[in-house]
Amino acid sequence: MNKPPIPPGIIGHNRANLTPHYAIFPPAGIMDSLLPGLKDCILRFMTSPRMGAQFAEAMLLVAPGGGCDAARDDGLQHFFYVLSGELEVTTGRKKEVLEVGMFAYAPAGAKYSFTNRGTAPVRALWVKRPYTAVKGIDAPKPKFGHRDAARREDVDGRWRYWLLGTADMSMDFEMNIMGFGPGTHFHCVETHIMEHGLYMLQGQGLQLLGTDWHEIWEGDFIWMGPYVPQQFYATGWGGAEYLLYKDVNRDVAF
Repeated sequence: MNKPPIPPGIIGHNRANLTPHYAIFPPAGIMDSLLPGLKDCILRFMTSPRMGAQFAEAMLLVAPGGGCDAARDDGLQHFFYVLSGELEVTTGRKKEVLEVGMFAYAPAGAKYSFTNRGTAPVRALWVKRPYTAVKGIDAPKPKFGHRDAARREDVDGRWRYWLLGTADMSMDFEMNIMGFGPGTHFHCVETHIMEHGLYMLQGQGLQLLGTDWHEIWEGDFIWMGPYVPQQFYATGWGGAEYLLYKDVNRDVAF
């Protein structure tokens, strides 16, 4: 009896790469997680403290009618950015329906919840982390916004949206959208203390991590630990954008 041929791709080859200092994860290989208290929700964790990161970031998928069973308060601060669909987010006394390109920030200690009251599935990025308080500085307040209404900076064919502002000492992390026109690149190879989480919103490019260049495109996620040499170069016919997490405004811990 003739055996069928081995199907192509049976030996796993992909662009996923995990090192002690950085990681690259295409979306296809990230497995689903279900959490208590979330109805009809799937999470795909792209980074977490188990990897060595000081924050967690996940793709949140919410079916119509799905969401939180009740308001939650886990002591963490949370950031949501909607990629598709409409997600109703409540934090403290504020509530808004987030459409594509909109975001919400829930500070630590504030109850939050989210619900998909629409008819289409929701895809959103969910970042969470503990808050590092500083004596004499008030904690941040809940925030809602749209990328197009955020402060924008343009330099040499590149642009940046400051979604949560910058140099706000009440905040211990920032969420920015970095944009690059075709053929443009970051002006230098960066090496700094900040930890990063990078999610490719659109386009494609080459990302330098350490001494190696990696091809990345829409849907890919990169975790970059502190001090990893890094640079981005946009490739392809169109521009490229990514949503970037980084920790800021806090002294080193000993």
